[in-house]
Amino acid sequence: MTCRSLTYSSAQDWAAIRAWLAPRTEPDTSVEGPVREILQEVQQHGDATLVKYTQRFDCPDFQAHMLAVPQEQIEAAVQEIPAEDKRIIEEAAANIRDYHAKQQENSWFTPQSGGTILGQIVRPVDRAGLYVPGGQGGDTPLLSSLLMNAIPAQVAGVGDISLVTPPRVDGTVNPYILCTAGILGLDRVFAVGSAWAVAALAFGTETLPCVDVIAGPGNIFVATAKRLLQGQIGIDMVAGPSEIAIVADASASAERLAADMLSQAEHDPLASSILITDSQDLLQTTQQELERQLAELPRNTIARQSLSDWGACIRVPDTATGLELANRLAPEHLELCLESPWQWIDQVHHAGAVFLGHSTPEPVGDYFAGPNHVLPTIGTARFSSALSVQNFTKKTSLIATSDAYIQEHGAKIARMARLEGLEAHARSVETRYRCL
Repeated sequence: MTCRSLTYSSAQDWAAIRAWLAPRTEPDTSVEGPVREILQEVQQHGDATLVKYTQRFDCPDFQAHMLAVPQEQIEAAVQEIPAEDKRIIEEAAANIRDYHAKQQENSWFTPQSGGTILGQIVRPVDRAGLYVPGGQGGDTPLLSSLLMNAIPAQVAGVGDISLVTPPRVDGTVNPYILCTAGILGLDRVFAVGSAWAVAALAFGTETLPCVDVIAGPGNIFVATAKRLLQGQIGIDMVAGPSEIAIVADASASAERLAADMLSQAEHDPLASSILITDSQDLLQTTQQELERQLAELPRNTIARQSLSDWGACIRVPDTATGLELANRLAPEHLELCLESPWQWIDQVHHAGAVFLGHSTPEPVGDYFAGPNHVLPTIGTARFSSALSVQNFTKKTSLIATSDAYIQEHGAKIARMARLEGLEAHARSVETRYRCL
C-alpha cells in the first residue's frame, strides 16, 4: 500500500491522526547555530561574506562584482526566452495582478461631532526584498514564486524592490528568472542565495540595500534566517512543507485524485497528501492509481517517501465529517472534489486556499489563476492567511480631537489614566481642558 489507510469519526481518531502528524509540524532548529553565525558575519563584513559563501556553495569563481546582475542581462533574457513561454508568463502575471488589485485598501477619514476627525492611513513599506530559489543547480527556477511575491508588493505601491536568487555554477542567474523579472519591471536583481542573502537584505551590504520586508520561500537555512530576523524586519511567514487535503465523494475520479496527491508529494519528502472520503471503493482505487502513477513519475523516490511517511487515505462516515476533519487539519491546500462543492463551502473554516470541483486541480492556483500560492502550512491556516498586498503595507491610525471634544471627555480620560496609576497621562489631558 502506497500510503496509510485510516478512519476518522471521533475525537479519539483525531488524537491518533494528530499524533501521527505531530513530528512533521515541529520546528527544525538544527541549523539555528550556523545561521546565527552567518547573520552576524554578514552584518560585520558585508559583501565579503556573501562572496565567501557563494564561492563555497554555488560558484567557485564568484567575485563581488558579480553580485548585482546588470540590466543588460535582464533585457537579454527577455529576448532569449521562447516567445510562447514569455506569453504564458505574461498571462499568468496579468491574472495575478488583477486578483491582487482587488485587495488594495485606501486610507479613510471620518469626521466626528465637534470637529474631531478619526482615520486610518494606508501606506506601502519603503523597501521590499524577495527571495526566489534557483532550484536544483539553478536549472529548475521557481519563476512562479517570483510572480507571487513581486506582484503583491508592486500592487501595494512598494517603490524599491530587490530580488535575490542563487547563481548557477557559472555565476549567472537562470534566464527564466531574469526574464520574469524583466516582464515585471524589476531592475534590482542580485545573484546570491541562502541565509546570507536574507541577512544581506536585512542589514544591507556595500552592494545590497537593506529592506523593510522580506518575502519568498527557501530551504531550512532561508526559513531559519527569516525566523531569527523577524522583529527586526517584516517577513511573509515561516512556511513548513507543502500539503494538500482532498475531501471527495463517489463522484470523484481516482485517477485525478491520485494525480493531485502526487502533485504535492513530489515537492518534498516532508510534503503531506491526505484524501478524505466516505467511499471505500474510491479509497481502494486511489491507492491503486497512486502506485500506477508513481511508476511513471520522474521524482518517484521523493514522492514515494512523502506518501509513505505523510500520506493517508482516510475513511469518514459522510462528507460533513470529512469537512470537520479538514478544518482540524487546516491544510495549506484543500480540494473539494465533490458533486456539489459550493453546497459545502460554508463549512470550510480553516484552509490556506480552497479548490472547488473536479475541474480545479491545485496547480491551477500554483501558477496561473490569480490567487497567491504563498499559503499558511502545518495548521497555521487556523489563524493566518495567504500572502497578499497587506503584507507590504502598514496602517497608521489618525486622531485629531477638538477643544469641544477635550472639554466633553477630558475628565473621563484623566480618570482612566489615574486608575492605571499614570499621573502624567492625566495631567497631559488636564493642561488642555482646564484652560478652556
